[in-house]
Amino acid sequence: MPTTILLADDERLVRSGLRMILSVHPDLEVVGEAPDGAEALLMTRDLTPDVVLMDLNMPGVDGIEATRRLTADDFTPDPNYTAKVLVLTGLGDDEHVFAALRAGASGFVLKDAAPAELASAIGCVAEGNCYLAPSVTRGVISGLAPRPVPHRPVAGILDRLTPRELEVLKLMAHGLTNEEIAARLHLAMHTVKTHVCRVIMRLEVKNRTQAVVVAYQNRLVEPGGELPG
Repeated sequence: MPTTILLADDERLVRSGLRMILSVHPDLEVVGEAPDGAEALLMTRDLTPDVVLMDLNMPGVDGIEATRRLTADDFTPDPNYTAKVLVLTGLGDDEHVFAALRAGASGFVLKDAAPAELASAIGCVAEGNCYLAPSVTRGVISGLAPRPVPHRPVAGILDRLTPRELEVLKLMAHGLTNEEIAARLHLAMHTVKTHVCRVIMRLEVKNRTQAVVVAYQNRLVEPGGELPG
């Protein structure tokens, strides 16, 4: 089965170009095109694509707000469908990148990326992993990847997570693997991987270990506490 993609961009020529670029990959299939964020929301509910390739600068509901709504727990009643968002934009400054990641995007690629990089990023996100393009500004990479975990709680940081993401983070903090989390929550593996990716991105930490540290610092879990029932 090919990876299905919804293109969300307000420029028709851009959408046509993307469709043409992706059409050479037999394992990728564009199933729809949305000219704005509002239409992207409707089409994602209807088509349930594996990946939404999202522009940020669109009229009405912009890409950041659309991403926030797409990644909310109540976007779909199906616990095994999570709308994975890969941002594709010409806006590569730190502010837009971090805003997109906090909104729940699983990755970020600039519009000047090579076609092979774009295809690779789509595949990566479809599998539930995170993707940050090497072409993203050096300040973003240096700001996100090696950032140390604060030594004390950060007020409101856990409010960035959805209830489902908080549940996943609790289980991560209790040492459960992705496989164990999937079995416990009756979710598909790629769904759990997507939740873990979003937790890491929204908390702006480097990896799973740092996310767990944040969970303990902010008393989401207590040392020696029992596994949630």
